[in-house]
Amino acid sequence: MPQRVQYDAAIEPLVQFIEDTPPSEIVDRTLDRLRGGVSVRAMLTASALAVTRSSDLPPGHHGGPLHPLAGLYAVTKLSERLEGEQRFVPILQHVALANKHINDPVTGPYQLLEFAPMDAAKATVSRLADMAADGGGDVVSAAGIEATKEAFLKAVNRGESNKADHLFLWLWDNVPPMEAFDLLMSVAIPKNALDDHYFIFPANTWRYLQNYGAEHLKVLMRPAVRYVARFPMARVLPDIDGLIVEYDLLNCVTRQQSGEDETAAIGFVGESIGACNNYNEIPEMIAKALAAGLSLDGAGEALSIGAAGLFMRSLTGNPMDVHLHTSANLRRYLLRLDGLSLRNKLLVLLFWHTGPEVKATQYRMEPTKQPDMDAVAALPHRSQTDLLDAIADSIYHQPPTDWSKVTNLGMMRAVPEVKNTVNLAQQYVELRYDPEALIARLAEIVCHDSFTEMHAFKHHQAIVEEFHATREPWRWMHLVSGAQAAAISFGKNMTVYEEALDLLHAQAAE
Repeated sequence: MPQRVQYDAAIEPLVQFIEDTPPSEIVDRTLDRLRGGVSVRAMLTASALAVTRSSDLPPGHHGGPLHPLAGLYAVTKLSERLEGEQRFVPILQHVALANKHINDPVTGPYQLLEFAPMDAAKATVSRLADMAADGGGDVVSAAGIEATKEAFLKAVNRGESNKADHLFLWLWDNVPPMEAFDLLMSVAIPKNALDDHYFIFPANTWRYLQNYGAEHLKVLMRPAVRYVARFPMARVLPDIDGLIVEYDLLNCVTRQQSGEDETAAIGFVGESIGACNNYNEIPEMIAKALAAGLSLDGAGEALSIGAAGLFMRSLTGNPMDVHLHTSANLRRYLLRLDGLSLRNKLLVLLFWHTGPEVKATQYRMEPTKQPDMDAVAALPHRSQTDLLDAIADSIYHQPPTDWSKVTNLGMMRAVPEVKNTVNLAQQYVELRYDPEALIARLAEIVCHDSFTEMHAFKHHQAIVEEFHATREPWRWMHLVSGAQAAAISFGKNMTVYEEALDLLHAQAAE
């Protein structure tokens, strides 16, 4: 009989704790364990393993293991930036979300079963048989590997996610992990046009595993493989392939790293993206720049600048509409990866605009560049400390959402008071006050969020990285975007934070 996935004895009890604890007790009991000596890393690993094993994939993209796994990297980074017991708060948020999805009737109860890795066309032969045929004893043939890759792609085309899971377990064992990931992304990147999360889920999970250890790679990537392989098939976008052919990008793009010589070109492309009103124009902007000699990294930086410009023009009030920024950040990471094929890197750049949650923002934008610099200039001068307090105060006092009037979250528009936060943040960066102080204050604020399934954490991490990875003068746009997103998301749901805060204060008072 098939058995559910089992973990090693060192982590299994902690995984079961997250699976079995009632939701009403999970925050309190998790905090007790963290205070009792369980490391942040161990708790977060157990949370990821628990939601992987005991929650099914959601019918859309909310629920199950998707956002808990896609948020691992951002949650870890956020926790590292916080001090004292505040560093526990992002971990408590993650554990509470995992536990919620495990107990949600939409995605649970569920058990991820142990699967036998499966190759196609009898790829595995005995070592003796291989040597008898004058081989070197390698038990995996090149033909078998290619056959299994082809079988995976056929399974994807048929929506056979179960079979794809079997096949990919074999691939992880028999090809370099980067080679397997490149294959997975060759499917995931085009499916971005159906749902941004087909791209985000595998790429973000991979990023965490490559930065914090791949011990659990095979099991933590299983939900992403199954998600990418399921129906529907990727939408055909001949215009993208047409640009690759028209500009001969597979042959003419030879430069990976950027340099100071590209500043003007990067700024021009980035500002052009940020000013456009029709996102379908963006791929050709990038293709032309690449054909003219812009590096892959330079194109990624231009996309990031453009994304920040479009985000600040956006009128969205949906706190989960941050994919403009988070997706651009993730794409810059992928562009730097050794081993990701050139074709996939080109698709990473050219498919950014196709995500439904990215594309939807073009219908809710200010007509001109934001923020309003006249409004910023009219603000009274403040010291750095006073201005930080003013930014935080403007976020904390955003008007509460009247949920009785919200019929479609995706159509929410930001309240006018969000502009107050944006203008204050723009004043802060115009004065060139300490960026790290603003980042630290925003980190404390985003920890309140229990509404967005890690979107607020991912956006915060994206703006931190983009600030540090983008050149002057455009880098500061990312910090203003971070303040804007924090103002939009604050107060929507803070139940986990409020419970954690009560517990932290109670302990401090004893």
